[in-house]
Amino acid sequence: MITSAEWSIIGLSLKVSLVAITLTLPLAYALAWLLARRLFPGRSLLDALVHLPLVVPPVVTGWLLLILFGRTGPLGMMLENLFGISLVFRWTGAAVAAAVMALPLMVRAMRLSIEAVDRRLVGAARTLGASPWHAFRTITLPLSLPGILAGAMLGFARSLGEFGATITFVSNIPGQTRTLPLAIYTGLQVPGGESDVTRLAIMSILLSLSALLVSEWLIRRANGARAHVV
Repeated sequence: MITSAEWSIIGLSLKVSLVAITLTLPLAYALAWLLARRLFPGRSLLDALVHLPLVVPPVVTGWLLLILFGRTGPLGMMLENLFGISLVFRWTGAAVAAAVMALPLMVRAMRLSIEAVDRRLVGAARTLGASPWHAFRTITLPLSLPGILAGAMLGFARSLGEFGATITFVSNIPGQTRTLPLAIYTGLQVPGGESDVTRLAIMSILLSLSALLVSEWLIRRANGARAHVV
């Protein structure tokens, strides 16, 4: 039986993941479109930087976030002085860490979808007088919708499982930053905590599996709608 404290942990994890994906989605799509459609100096470097969180230890990512967004970090001081926002030891910081770790997966899925859009369709629209924005809004964006959905759900599932960057950046504070992975880790450190760990691990698996299944369902629907339109 899941306790009220464990439901709170699950609720916090869902909140962190939803906020992370909501904040990251526009940036991820913009980066995906830029990497898929534009050639510019430094493109390879930007691509490498976007995917860097996938290959460096998550602890390193959390450490870099702490340097940048800590109370004495350049971005952290700016946020606190201008807006009164502090990310360290807050659930908002956990959302930032989850967003950074989810970004590469989101960009990759969206980029592949954008690259699959036939440029000749955009070119035909432009020759018929459509503006670049109108061609993007009516052709590229709808046809790349499966990638957007896939990226969002993959990012959501990745955010639910985020551990290393979160614990390094915002610590493991009950009710504030203790998401499912951190609660499981905490339970493993407590003698006799096996039953708590089992329940939380099962919930984590079910949530992640549900996100992946929903992603597949949404992609199938989007592909079906796209085929019908085309």
